[in-house]
Amino acid sequence: MHAKFIQLIKQHSQLSEPEIDLCKTYMEPVRYAKHQIIEEEGKVPAYLYFVVSGFVRLFHYNDKGDELTTHINCPPGFICSYQNFSNQTRSEENLESITDCELLRITKANLDMLTAQSPAFKDFSVYVFQQALSYNEKRSKELATLTAEKRYLKLMAEQPDLLHNVPMQYIASFLGMNPKSLSRIRKQIVR
Repeated sequence: MHAKFIQLIKQHSQLSEPEIDLCKTYMEPVRYAKHQIIEEEGKVPAYLYFVVSGFVRLFHYNDKGDELTTHINCPPGFICSYQNFSNQTRSEENLESITDCELLRITKANLDMLTAQSPAFKDFSVYVFQQALSYNEKRSKELATLTAEKRYLKLMAEQPDLLHNVPMQYIASFLGMNPKSLSRIRKQIVR
């Protein structure tokens, strides 16, 4: 399971054999079945996850008890309630496997040790953090400025795998709309 992770790091940093061994030591492979809660709200996130295969989402409940999906991750990429993981505070979000998943996970203490021991991984971590900031800024802007239809068309163009592997109610929530609106948009697009 480590091959995709190592390959991704090598695309952005020079990784020595000892550093590869460190990554393999600290990144623990795990598997989760479809629709399994991986990290639960009200608790400090125990791990940062790297998605090797499958689809994972972050969600929370609003005041009405409705689920709101805030992030969907497809491979390869990292996911967790990062602010809470980083600060070791209780999260208000749940992390759930949407499909069967293969993940690599690392604790905060081990992440800190890996970053300290591997200059290449430290450089990679900075790159990932910059990408995450850019993604979140772009996503916030799109939610505020694009119509629901344009958000859906953008998702179709940029992440078609989501549409084939993630239930529509999660996609609707992720796009900031209700399932009926998404259904109506999809019917209009088909015409």
